[in-house]
Amino acid sequence: MVVEQEPAGRAGERDPRVDELGAAVSRLRRALAAHPARLPDRDTAEDELAALDAMTRTGTPEVSRLRSSLLLVAGAVGSVSALAPVLNEVREAVDRFAG
Repeated sequence: MVVEQEPAGRAGERDPRVDELGAAVSRLRRALAAHPARLPDRDTAEDELAALDAMTRTGTPEVSRLRSSLLLVAGAVGSVSALAPVLNEVREAVDRFAG
C-alpha cells in the first residue's frame, strides 16, 4: 500500500519537494542533451523527463506516476555512468514523495 504524504508547508505554499524534483529533472535533461553517445532509448528518456517536468509545473505530482517515469528513465539511461549522478538526484527527489 502506497501512502502519499501531505504537501509540506502551509496551505497555499508550494511544496519544496516539487521544486527539488524540478531542479533535478532539469539537470538530468541538460546532462542527457549534452551526452554525445547515441542511446537507443534516448527518446523514451526525453519524453519521460518532459512528463516529470510537466508534473512539477502542476505542483501536485502523483507518486505512482513519478515512480513509473523514473523507472522508464532509469531503464533508458541507467547504464550510462556519466549520467548516474544526476539520475540518482532524480531518484532521490522522487523518493521524497513516498510515504
